[in-house]
Amino acid sequence: MTVPPQGRLVLVLLTPRVAPGLLTWPAWEQLRAAAVVLCADPDDDWLEALAAAGVTPEAAEPEPAGVRARRLVDAAVAAAAAADPGPAVWLGSPDGDPGLTDALAEELSRRAIAGEPPEIELVAGSHDVPGARLLDLVAVMDRLRSPGGCPWDARQTHLSLLPYLLEESHEVLEAVDTGDREHLREGLGDLLLQVMFHARIAQEDPQAPFGIDEVAAGIVAKLVSRHPHVFAGVTATDADEVAATWEELKAVEKGRTGLYEGIPASMPSLARGAKMLGRLERARLLEPAALAAAAGDDPWARELLDVLVRARSAGVDAESALRAALTRLSTQENAQDTQVRAPAADGSG
Repeated sequence: MTVPPQGRLVLVLLTPRVAPGLLTWPAWEQLRAAAVVLCADPDDDWLEALAAAGVTPEAAEPEPAGVRARRLVDAAVAAAAAADPGPAVWLGSPDGDPGLTDALAEELSRRAIAGEPPEIELVAGSHDVPGARLLDLVAVMDRLRSPGGCPWDARQTHLSLLPYLLEESHEVLEAVDTGDREHLREGLGDLLLQVMFHARIAQEDPQAPFGIDEVAAGIVAKLVSRHPHVFAGVTATDADEVAATWEELKAVEKGRTGLYEGIPASMPSLARGAKMLGRLERARLLEPAALAAAAGDDPWARELLDVLVRARSAGVDAESALRAALTRLSTQENAQDTQVRAPAADGSG
């Protein structure tokens, strides 16, 4: 009995989060040695990248996984029978070709009955790098804001989103306070959405547009410039010195002239007060007389300022401490409420 040509089918696996042409060397080797390269509806960028390497792919029409599997195995068999045999290469689809692996296994099992089927080889063509899933969020946000997307998302503005930004920030604070890791993961995602949402809206501004790339570039530049002990060979003895250097560089970058300039008035009063006291302390102006003048004739204001000073001296964040205490108080109230409302064990009441 004549055994059909064995052939070889190479599946090059791709991630959609890497730019066209950025492939591993093994993937390029397989593509350049292939008798035929098949792929699903390649875009112009991919065609250009492949053409630069001397590779001309054949576009495969959308089809069920079983039909595609049969077509790929046929291509491998045909390639093996050619005068200058090379593998048949499938350049993976951005969606990961759902169902294709199972369909190939079934097709090879059927062909194994009649003869030796082609060999299958998997080659990693590209890999996700840390942070690659952020590109998915960019794409989803763009889809929501674009024509044909979500009407609610399309009508939002920076101003209309502010309540959600504040709410999600507090969700993160609560998750940290309670130690709920799942809540924290979800809350950080919701907060990240707000950043992405605002950046996408800013991208559409006709006068001064910017997008998420500009946002990211700005914070990268800031982190590098304010960490000279990491990126510029400057020596730092401890965390306190690092914090002091940060504030000095920040003041120079911002060109601030006022002592409290840059501290948002919308901050919670305890957090705002702690930050203002920190500025006073660094300027060597944190004197009892200054605090007394700020309190005026209000004894409660004087006492609250004194609490802030003592908390700062002890290294305590007064805002966080009070929030944690209120959380515990709320928990106690809920427990007591449950006990009051619980039915008696004997069924009375």
